[in-house]
Amino acid sequence: MNKKWFISIPASTANLGPGFDSIGIALDKYLEIEVETSSEWKIVNLSDNLPNVSNPADHLIVQAAAKTAELYRRSLPPCHVSARSEIPLARGMGSSASAIVAGVELANQVLDLQLTAQDKLKVATLMEGHPDNAAASIFGGFTISSSGSSGEIDVFHTDQINASFVLFIPNFELKTEDARNVLPDSYTRQASAQASATASLLTAAFLTESFEQAGTYMEQDLFHEPYRLDLIPGSREIKHAAKKAGAYGTCISGAGPTLLSLVPKGTEEAFISKLSGAFPNFQLVPVKMNRTGIRVKNKNGSAIFSN
Repeated sequence: MNKKWFISIPASTANLGPGFDSIGIALDKYLEIEVETSSEWKIVNLSDNLPNVSNPADHLIVQAAAKTAELYRRSLPPCHVSARSEIPLARGMGSSASAIVAGVELANQVLDLQLTAQDKLKVATLMEGHPDNAAASIFGGFTISSSGSSGEIDVFHTDQINASFVLFIPNFELKTEDARNVLPDSYTRQASAQASATASLLTAAFLTESFEQAGTYMEQDLFHEPYRLDLIPGSREIKHAAKKAGAYGTCISGAGPTLLSLVPKGTEEAFISKLSGAFPNFQLVPVKMNRTGIRVKNKNGSAIFSN
């Protein structure tokens, strides 16, 4: 009898301004896959926000699953995968990291690898290149992560931050590669020291729920935002208008082009109403922090675990 699993992976936002390639927050938008062992690989898209890939071997979920099996020297049987996603592609909401984490978890369940969250993050980071989005999707909540030269990944995680956010999701894409290419190859010592200090202040503000201060530091990044804002038409106007509408601060979500506003709790709908119609190329969406990370259920709907 074929085995079946239901796997849910949250979206993520990364950087939060100065936390470049290190800070991530899991969001309550999800990639969900139903996995059943089968005689051949098959991927079925049940929603938008998913790539149309004719050959399953070229699908990022399958590639991540195969990579995981390879690293643990196991043979991965073919599976029938049905997928639905609330995470738009190429918008800076961790769609690729979510797909990779879904593939790692697929292999973990199908092969009964019993991987720890840290094990999963190592594999995901190997494929993604940096741990910030994957760490948030795996652990949930607010994460800070760093990968060392030895391959070990240090992670701080908490789900005890009651922040409220609004996303500005554009109707256009920005490829991560293009967003990377505009960044400088190096920074001066003075700029690096100032940017690092701002990231530390941002972290302290979030952990103490000093959100007004956190919003200030979100807008003082020196690592990437000064170079990427011009790739996102309307982004500077959004930051200004969001502040006038009551946001504590607004930053690029990941590499963009989505922007993320930190707003006072309970004001999300009023905030969106104030900006209604002002930015027709952007959809304004309230979003909460996901606290669980990966969730897996068996075919009977019983929870196997959540991180």
